[in-house]
Amino acid sequence: MMRRSVLVPFGTRPEVIKLAPVVRALRVAGHRVTTVDTGQHPDPAMGADLQRALGLEPQVRLALPDGPGRLGALVAGAATVLATHPVDVVLALGDTHTVPAYALAARAAGRPFAHVEAGLRSFNERSVEEVNRRVAAATAQLHFAPTPRAAAFLAAEGVPAERVFVVGNPVIDALHERGLAPVPPQRRTGILVTAHRASNVDDPDRLARLVNLVAALGAELGPVRFPVHPRTARRLREYGLDGRLAALPGVQLSGPVPYEDLLAALATARVVVTDSGGVQEEAAYFGVPVVVLRRSTPRWEGVELGATVLTGVTSDAEADRALAAARRLSAPDELARVAGLPCPYGDGTTGRQVAAILAEPATSRLLELAEPDFTDGSRPWARS
Repeated sequence: MMRRSVLVPFGTRPEVIKLAPVVRALRVAGHRVTTVDTGQHPDPAMGADLQRALGLEPQVRLALPDGPGRLGALVAGAATVLATHPVDVVLALGDTHTVPAYALAARAAGRPFAHVEAGLRSFNERSVEEVNRRVAAATAQLHFAPTPRAAAFLAAEGVPAERVFVVGNPVIDALHERGLAPVPPQRRTGILVTAHRASNVDDPDRLARLVNLVAALGAELGPVRFPVHPRTARRLREYGLDGRLAALPGVQLSGPVPYEDLLAALATARVVVTDSGGVQEEAAYFGVPVVVLRRSTPRWEGVELGATVLTGVTSDAEADRALAAARRLSAPDELARVAGLPCPYGDGTTGRQVAAILAEPATSRLLELAEPDFTDGSRPWARS
């Protein structure tokens, strides 16, 4: 079995949560892991505090400037880290700017790149995350897909099957490690709301509709618990909506909460209303219905199972549809139906599977960055 040196960058709360069990599994398997905080989340509650709580404190910690230079600094930081840490493989997760930055830096340094959560597709041309996912697919030698659906998307884009491994999503590892179990529907109460996407909170009209939706949820289906993301809090203040939100009856506001508290709130909610991707996966584990405040999602499995309803807040009609969906999904028969569905996002063994695949001697061939040779007159489209 091979023991490889692996560089693992992360910069946001979801990356820390999901990569913590992967890094532990890599180290248990004997791989040498170097962890890098890329600096995307300067807020301690979303970054350093969470890293400490989950045991994923970085060996390299970078800082990014404010303003339009952040993306360039992220790429430059990735190049510097790769120059000073010549590892066997770079492994990144998800779809934040950290992923393409380290994928491109790995390619420039002649190092192979592996992508966890590979193959997710929202088919939203306005989504920056969608671009990041496609950059990852174009540069990765190993694609660790969470579901067969994600693997099928990669196959449709021409990724060779031998490079795609369906391993589940490591957020399910994180939940299994905590020994958490779903809460019976009859013991759940209220609504959990989370919102942080720029497409929702940076637009004053959409943010106002979100506040109105929270008011309606509190009046009809409350109590509502709403841990407010730092970005959302800034926009609420900027647009003069913070006072109205704070005055709503039946709505409990807070800043970002510890991960354990968020999971407890999710497990005991009748419905979660969110624009988060990770929350959709965690809700599926707990059997909690989800209203997604987006017109598309890269996590189609919940939609196919009828546990997730897509609706944006781009119009009053869409906001009304979100309220109607929450109302329908919170009915006892729907709660029982969703609670009985299988979780489509894995079985809690993603980290161990990734570690085992990297340890296989046969994986060395897949990690090679070989220069092709078509001087014999053959053509790439004829080789299959």
